[in-house]
Amino acid sequence: MKLQDRVAIITGGASGIGRGIAHAMAKEGAKVVIVDVNNEGGLATEKELNEIGQGKFIKADITNQAELKRIVDETVQAFGTVHILVNNAHVSKQVMLTETTPEDLALSFNTSFYPTFHLMQHCYPYLKENKGSVINFASGAGLSGMPTQGAYGAAKEAIRGLSRVAANEWGVDGINVNLISPIANSPGVQKWSEYFPAEYEAMINGIPLKRMGDCEQDIGRVAVFLASDDASYMTGQTLMVDGGSIMLR
Repeated sequence: MKLQDRVAIITGGASGIGRGIAHAMAKEGAKVVIVDVNNEGGLATEKELNEIGQGKFIKADITNQAELKRIVDETVQAFGTVHILVNNAHVSKQVMLTETTPEDLALSFNTSFYPTFHLMQHCYPYLKENKGSVINFASGAGLSGMPTQGAYGAAKEAIRGLSRVAANEWGVDGINVNLISPIANSPGVQKWSEYFPAEYEAMINGIPLKRMGDCEQDIGRVAVFLASDDASYMTGQTLMVDGGSIMLR
């Protein structure tokens, strides 16, 4: 039980990678708070987590800064503190750069970079007290410059920069800040594969391990590692959990 009695906040936890991480952490003894706008999915995941251990769903719009403080306050009210912050949520549109609008940029940054930044600020006192962990999310779209992913890649790279600064500033407090860059068989990817089977097959063939990652077993287990004492001497790092698609040098 690597995370016994530790309290984790996971944004975008109602489905996909967020849900996978929530399950993986709950199975290691964490008390897991999932945050999402999807009420039905959030309540269903909360029920699943409570069958494993302890879970709580907070319905919130993370584009609203006032909601971010409420998330932390309700977590502390329910479980006493915060040990782990997982900033997973992100919404973005896929369009070419010449067609990207200010609204497209705002959507990407308002659902990812700004909530990540402000939740880190709100959680800082508790993370400092507990020598806790922050897990943020990068993407191969930003690292490789994937076409149609200008707004998404820009926000992800901004999060990487923010994470490295936090790793340097908060290291003295015993807080580690790392990133996961995943490829996973999320519901969104599954739906995309139905509409674009040839592109999906090409993507699988481009992965050295020749398969999509599992949200819980592949991505969730790495998140457990980063939040555990096993990773206490790691900070400021981007872990490519993508089957070898991008090999950092």
